[in-house]
Amino acid sequence: MQHLFSGIIVVLTTLAVLYVKRLYRSIESDERQVNALFDHATEGIVLTNSKGIIVLINPAAAALFRYEREELLGKTIEALIPGRFHKAHLDYRKDFYHHPSNRTMGQGRDLYARTKDGGEFPVEVSLSYYNHKNESYVIAFVVDITARKKSELETLNQKKQLERITDAMKKLNAELETKVEQRTLILREALQELEKSQLELNEALNKEKELNEIKSRFVSMASHEFRTPLSTVLSSASLISKYKLSEEQGKRDKHINRIKDSVKHLNELLEDFLSLGKLEEGRINAVSAPFNVKDFMEEVVDEMKSLLKFNQSIQAEHEGEDIFISDKRLLKNILINLLGNAIKFSSENSAVWLQIKNSGESMELIVRDEGIGISEEDQQHLFSSFYRGKNVVNIEGTGLGLHIVKRYAELLQGDIQLESKLQEGTRITVTAPALTEPDDLSI
Repeated sequence: MQHLFSGIIVVLTTLAVLYVKRLYRSIESDERQVNALFDHATEGIVLTNSKGIIVLINPAAAALFRYEREELLGKTIEALIPGRFHKAHLDYRKDFYHHPSNRTMGQGRDLYARTKDGGEFPVEVSLSYYNHKNESYVIAFVVDITARKKSELETLNQKKQLERITDAMKKLNAELETKVEQRTLILREALQELEKSQLELNEALNKEKELNEIKSRFVSMASHEFRTPLSTVLSSASLISKYKLSEEQGKRDKHINRIKDSVKHLNELLEDFLSLGKLEEGRINAVSAPFNVKDFMEEVVDEMKSLLKFNQSIQAEHEGEDIFISDKRLLKNILINLLGNAIKFSSENSAVWLQIKNSGESMELIVRDEGIGISEEDQQHLFSSFYRGKNVVNIEGTGLGLHIVKRYAELLQGDIQLESKLQEGTRITVTAPALTEPDDLSI
């Protein structure tokens, strides 16, 4: 039994020795791996104790600071920091040992390291801590960020340059837009002036064309309207001189009446020309005064009776108020022209209708006939001076009557409406407001 127990002890001891040897080999292997990682790390690794003394440094860190590893062992970490930062770094180091934690240093500010020859370079530092045998240690991982800082600086410079270029482009664009707006404004003004000149030119051409048409119509009208009565006067005067006997008095009277009619017609022509001339020169004014409408209507009708053809009549009617305030003279001239045309362009055995409506505030003068009428084409031009319809070329007239009527209506602040059909007759309505007494109006 004792031999068996001794054998078991030997076996257990042997196993324990083998386990311990294997454990040491494993630890040695782990240490070799750690040392290999430490020595071949591309980052600088510096190990310091609680007093800030460097106890371990890897080759990458030594090369970074341009020291031999042995030169740094036993020195304080401040040997690797520029002198102007020593005091602040001591405060940071004390604070770290009182409140240890894994952290990255330099957040929000730049960190600089110092080489053996006094040179400086920017670094990024990460700190870790651990305790071993009641001693606190700090592991600093140091990375040279010179290239990154240079790249960041270049990027920043490029950004600033880009901002300057952008600002310059914005300024140039603003200046360009201003110049474009100014040029556009100049072009718009030039275009407006050009359009204005074009309109003025067109108006001038239209006026010249209109004047030429008026002149042509005037020459045609004058050559006919003046020549006919003058020829009548001349021929009748010649014939009268031949009728010397007393029994030929009837023949003489006939030609004397023809001369009188011709002179009367010439006088009417001249009156039209004089009226037009006064209107064009602005020498006709509207003078308002109250008058009796019924008396006014009878006065005009009596005056027009001498122009009636065989068995013609004027049917006159008055509606509304008895008194109206306006220029009686201009209203009378309007009615004389309208009734004269109605009589002239209507046949014998026909009637002409005159209706006056007076509300006190306005007056309507309506003249209607059943004469030859006016074509739609001629109605477009009938109020132009010297214009005559195509169906009245053989009837005497100046072509000024309706033009003068329209001008008189405008002078009275009124308007004129015309309705007509060929061979059915014509209806003309002149509407004029009452004029405040005693205003004078002119055009």
